[in-house]
Amino acid sequence: MTLTGKMLIGQHATAGTREAIRAINPATDTALEPAYLGGNGEHVTQACALAWAALDAYRETSLEARATFLETIAAHIEALGDELIDRAVAETGLPRPRIQGERARTCGQLRTFARTVRAGEWLDVRVDNPQPQRQPLPRPDLRQRHIALGPVAVFGASNFPLAFSVAGGDTASALAAGCPVIVKAHGAHPGTSELVGRAVAKAVKACGLPEGVFSLLYGSGREVGIALVTDPRIKAVGFTGSRSGGLALIQAAQARPEPIPVYAEMSSINPVYLFPAALAARGEALAQGFVASLTQGAGQFCTNPGLVIAVQGPALDRFISLASGLLPTCGAQTMLTPGIASAYAAGVGALAEHAKVAAQGLPATGPNQGQAHLFVTQAQAFLANEHLQAEVFGAASLLVVCVDNEEVRQVSEHLEGQLTATLHMDENDLPDAKALLPVLERKAGRLLVNGWPTGVEVCDAMVHGGPFPATSDARSTSVGTAAIQRFLRPVCYQDFLDALLPAALQHGNPLLLRRLLDGQREA
Repeated sequence: MTLTGKMLIGQHATAGTREAIRAINPATDTALEPAYLGGNGEHVTQACALAWAALDAYRETSLEARATFLETIAAHIEALGDELIDRAVAETGLPRPRIQGERARTCGQLRTFARTVRAGEWLDVRVDNPQPQRQPLPRPDLRQRHIALGPVAVFGASNFPLAFSVAGGDTASALAAGCPVIVKAHGAHPGTSELVGRAVAKAVKACGLPEGVFSLLYGSGREVGIALVTDPRIKAVGFTGSRSGGLALIQAAQARPEPIPVYAEMSSINPVYLFPAALAARGEALAQGFVASLTQGAGQFCTNPGLVIAVQGPALDRFISLASGLLPTCGAQTMLTPGIASAYAAGVGALAEHAKVAAQGLPATGPNQGQAHLFVTQAQAFLANEHLQAEVFGAASLLVVCVDNEEVRQVSEHLEGQLTATLHMDENDLPDAKALLPVLERKAGRLLVNGWPTGVEVCDAMVHGGPFPATSDARSTSVGTAAIQRFLRPVCYQDFLDALLPAALQHGNPLLLRRLLDGQREA
């Protein structure tokens, strides 16, 4: 498939008019063809008009038709074969197995949402039958279901060119909910985005859906993004990226005459707690696991273990010594873009001004490579210095040494909201872990015991979210089937004729849904 450098507005390939975006191969620091001219406000208007025109028909597609559409997207992405893998590797510098795994995850989550759509439980059907004889007032017939919010704007992420991008989790969950989607592609991987975007558009056509169900736009500055968020036909936003970028979109969305929700994943340092008994029993394994998690993918994960917290003592000293011995054997890795590599170097430099460098990985041997770093500081210094809590996107972590459990609690209370918090513990650590748990439940969306936070399973129970600034809305998740709830709202139908009711609410329950009927859940 020849890359065109064009946007997709519905089924139409459209050339932009603004400054060109050109992917950079970060491993070689060379530009890739073709150039992608950015869109303008008129392109946004066209895409939003098509999405709005598609909404009412798309949100009432049958559960089977919508599930089949999601599965068709997955099949078309897989049919791209090596062309997609090769382009994504060139645009990101990520190793081929990582991209292959990410493609599998992307298609897997599309199929998971297809399963979710077919089951229909997300409709949350509730029926309260009429009680005409009730005194002092009769009760009407009341029926509730959830419907799509409306067209959704999705912003692709830099660090996951497939799983959090054009057909990633935000797009999959919004389409599953019945929302048309307009994606603003990330400028770091425009070719990958075009390939996947064309696969989605092909699925739209193959399934006979309105063309406005999906559009793909490019833009190098703020024009396209702000125009999308402020268009009155957009009813929600999905975003994964920097705190500054997320806050700018939130501000724009809240300034609209009709404010809309922005589900933004932004910043997290993912504290890891090393409890004394676990450290004493398996310090070497913990050091190995920590270094592996820290350096995986050049540390370019939103769940990277950027903070380690433990009580001082010989076992912690040994852990620091072991980790400090392992890190210098870790080679510098190519980061996703020159901008990310530069920001990582600046972040490491800022941390070095406020904390002690305990160990470093091997120095860079090529362009845009990040050298791993481990820093150490004391709890009171951490509590007094806000710079030490800043996220450094890459393979850098800060270990905070506490004098006792009370300092551990103080440090924990001082933390901002997080995506994850990890407890490494043995049975003798149980009382201390249990005492800390209420604090961590308030601080993080996912709590782990004796694991590492890198790696986010796509399943029904997953929560990939957390209190601000990890996300802009701690009530939601961007991974897992519960993500569909972000793009739905409830509607109640009172005293409707059966022929006027949507199928999900009709008296005969033709969709065979599991309903809440007069306060009792049907079998």
